[in-house]
Amino acid sequence: MKVLVVGGGGREHAIIKKLKENKEIEKIYALPGNGGMANDAECVAIGAKDIPAIVEFAKTHDIGFAVVAPDDPLVLGAVDELQKCGIPCFGPEKKAAIIEGSKVFSKNLMKKYGIPTAAYEVFDSAEKALKYLETAPIPTVIKADGLALGKGVIIAMTRSEAADAVKTIMEDKAFGESGNQIVIEEYLEGPEVSVLSFTDGKTVVPMISSMDHKRAHDNDEGLNTGGMGTVAPNPYYTPEVAERCMKEIFLPTINAMNAEGRTFKGCLYFGLMITKNGPKVIEYNCRFGDPETQVVLPLLESDLFEIMKSVAAGTLSETEVKFSQKHACCVVMASDGYPQKYQTGFEITMPADKNIYVAGAKLDGGKLLTAGGRVLGVTETADTLENAVKKAYETVGTVHFENAYYRKDIGKKALEV
Repeated sequence: MKVLVVGGGGREHAIIKKLKENKEIEKIYALPGNGGMANDAECVAIGAKDIPAIVEFAKTHDIGFAVVAPDDPLVLGAVDELQKCGIPCFGPEKKAAIIEGSKVFSKNLMKKYGIPTAAYEVFDSAEKALKYLETAPIPTVIKADGLALGKGVIIAMTRSEAADAVKTIMEDKAFGESGNQIVIEEYLEGPEVSVLSFTDGKTVVPMISSMDHKRAHDNDEGLNTGGMGTVAPNPYYTPEVAERCMKEIFLPTINAMNAEGRTFKGCLYFGLMITKNGPKVIEYNCRFGDPETQVVLPLLESDLFEIMKSVAAGTLSETEVKFSQKHACCVVMASDGYPQKYQTGFEITMPADKNIYVAGAKLDGGKLLTAGGRVLGVTETADTLENAVKKAYETVGTVHFENAYYRKDIGKKALEV
């Protein structure tokens, strides 16, 4: 069978490497993919948001199954259009992808169905939001309603920071139309946990938990990024917490989406905070997280393609989903200056026999060159988290490109638990 994977980052590279383990798959196309994936898939220069071109390619290349990985094409309805052509897909339809596409929708959903989350208010004008902030509890969290490349959330520690955030999002349009509405919500405290889950709209199977490192610099300092590294499992996600999440969050969310006529099939990502009052939802994503996927999938012992097909067919309850008892660590290597200004075009050299997931690179004259902020993720697994972290940094030492930057403390917080 020929399989198409929409997307071009480290997450998609991890998905493709795992799909390759299935012998039924004869060829994988990545649209658009990137230069670092060329050994694992045929990359085709069609943008992830160019849905008519994706559909046309799928029809003319005898695609038997499609995986739509990024948020934008999911929210735009890529799965709907592919399914109209009779192509089974892994990923939610447009009406379900709104759970990530609109923060206002997801917060209202949680409120309506009693799913634990931070208290919040919604605003469609900067004037009203600024007025509210004059007396709102501080610190607070300001979120753009729509998609913003994982950067549409601003934690404001003072009233002036909160006011600046509102102006940046609503008046300066830093995230375009995504900032037409904003959510201002209660600042929660506690450890964060990411839980990706497979669901066919009836059954929900959580994957191994993980801990993301969002800030650009060591000790969780600097600007928010798309993620500088991850470890799995997350030590804060105990069996007791997992049980509460299934009962209070995971199943209620699936049931709520069904009740709204928005059945969710695909990977539903739960961004959680373990507060003193129990686990609460910080955010939902309608797809695999990046770089969480890069630590979770290497620990998956079952066949990813079989799981994805069962999700699409609605038979997840009949399919084995088994994870290793090992630990994993992914260190993201970025271009110095990310997430702001950075230079690209530097040659990358790296070992061929390691789990290295390429995100921002291009092939030029047979050479692999940096072409993005987050360039690649280096993942290692081991029987203990300490050894997984140690091995990951040893492998990082074998990867070279000018201008390389990475955090030196991925996993440190988890090791202190």
